[in-house]
Amino acid sequence: MNAPAPDHRCEGPGPDRRSFLRALGVIGAGLALSPQALAQAEAEGDPYGVLVDTTLCVGCRTCTRVCAEGHGLPVPPDQCRETTSPTQLTVVDGRQLDDPKVELGVVFVKRQCLHCLQPACASACLTRAMHKTESGPVTWDKGKCMGCRYCMVCCPFDVPKFEYDSPTPQIRKCDLCVDRLQRGEPPRCVANCEAGALTFGRRSELLREAHKRLATNPDGYHQHIFGEHEAGGTSWLYLAAVPFDRLGFPKDLEQQSYPSLTKEFLYGVPVVLTLVPPLLLGISKAVHHNQANGGDHVGH
Repeated sequence: MNAPAPDHRCEGPGPDRRSFLRALGVIGAGLALSPQALAQAEAEGDPYGVLVDTTLCVGCRTCTRVCAEGHGLPVPPDQCRETTSPTQLTVVDGRQLDDPKVELGVVFVKRQCLHCLQPACASACLTRAMHKTESGPVTWDKGKCMGCRYCMVCCPFDVPKFEYDSPTPQIRKCDLCVDRLQRGEPPRCVANCEAGALTFGRRSELLREAHKRLATNPDGYHQHIFGEHEAGGTSWLYLAAVPFDRLGFPKDLEQQSYPSLTKEFLYGVPVVLTLVPPLLLGISKAVHHNQANGGDHVGH
């Protein structure tokens, strides 16, 4: 008999555990952000990001609710989801695993845009509607978007979502609460994480912290930081007790950024877009002119 399929709509912590966390007053760890610090991060090319420690996440899904409230979206259902949607920019996925390293047999994984260092979505955007800011967030400008949806096709993490049911559709995804960063505040999800599973800061500092946790607790973590090198590196970094493919992360991702893999091709795109259309137009006119004048026929 086949084993039943894992139920990904896992329940979060019960009221007692949630109340215990509130009593502790454990709010998302992070660094104070000032305009000077933001400018310095941009100048040094060290973007801001978030470290997600899945061994600390309890599945309360507070992050999904505050994200929805902050972006004017409907309050999401209180259940786990595997992927984001146009109305839910971050989700918490629950993975039931039979592994001695997994407390209570379930791992909760927060998912959202990973804000790649060299995002394929931004490189594919012909109008620069999708844009990587120097401070870290990958943002989308509806005033520049022409609706081609190349960003959706190119994203190795399947993040950008299109509002197919809207008369004025947009591309929706996590923007790392860029409005809050500009005010010197951390992202909403980090500021409201009661379990301390989310840490905000510069990417270099987050990597140092992640490597420190791996070194001090080698038995408690799978010895890998997801996002350190995947797709050329991301601003969101992950730690876990088990290999990441068991948590639904994509396997065999390139270590190089995806834009760098297509650099030679992309250099040729402007030439193609500039020369090929006039060439085809000229051929078309020549053919029509030839037909209009009873052009020569090749014998069989």
